[in-house]
Amino acid sequence: MQAEGKPTPGAGFTEGHVEADGFRIRYMEAGHGAPLIHLHGAGGLRLTSGHDLLSRQFHVIAFEMPGFGQSPENTRTASMGELASTMGRAVEKLGIDSFNLMGTSFGGKTALWLALQHEERVLALVLEAPAAIRPEGAEPPSGSPEEMARRLYAHPERLPPIQPPDPAVQAKTRKLVARLRGPDRDADLERQLAGLATPTLVLFGTVDRVIPPDMGHIYKELMPNCHLVFVYDAGHAISTDRPEAFTEVVADFLERHEAFVISRTPTVIHP
Repeated sequence: MQAEGKPTPGAGFTEGHVEADGFRIRYMEAGHGAPLIHLHGAGGLRLTSGHDLLSRQFHVIAFEMPGFGQSPENTRTASMGELASTMGRAVEKLGIDSFNLMGTSFGGKTALWLALQHEERVLALVLEAPAAIRPEGAEPPSGSPEEMARRLYAHPERLPPIQPPDPAVQAKTRKLVARLRGPDRDADLERQLAGLATPTLVLFGTVDRVIPPDMGHIYKELMPNCHLVFVYDAGHAISTDRPEAFTEVVADFLERHEAFVISRTPTVIHP
């Protein structure tokens, strides 16, 4: 349960569905303004306080990608590029021409492929603890809810207990992620990133226990218009650990692209 007096994250979002490539794709949306498309991590769609704060400035659409959550098992999608193509069609079916794009962890790699496929449509790209570039042998977090919490969050003791996932959903999702995630270093993807001019913000928490924050420097080396920010006292799930800091830097970047500054208010990136 959520702490007394605090609304459940995502309570203001409404559910919708869109058909693309033969998939019925669920999404949650809230807010007005420029569209901000979000692609989730390997654990599936989880709305956070960061989504709520961003929806005050943007029209946030958080997709549940085919094969995740309660959607049917996805045995058709063969690669991350193909998954990205499906998500691009889903956005198009919603009547959205140009948009900001945000990808979290596993969804960060999907978002990179989508930005490469539709560079003319993606206004700006935000990668939250992206899993497109990983140390050799890195594995997605797994284990008991308590072990997962210790990997994902800087301060799991501050959060409500994580509910155990549905075993059937977990098994289905793990197979899909294992098939699609690709190599730790994807030479084809990295070669193409050198030509991606889209303004890009890469965010890592300073205490990420899933992907070493130092991986962020590789994105900056590979991409010509990449900006790297480390969020103090945040783990892998930055938008849950530090939602105000996350929102401040993301919103500022989406507003001003290369002209963004780390903080226009004397607060939240470093407390």
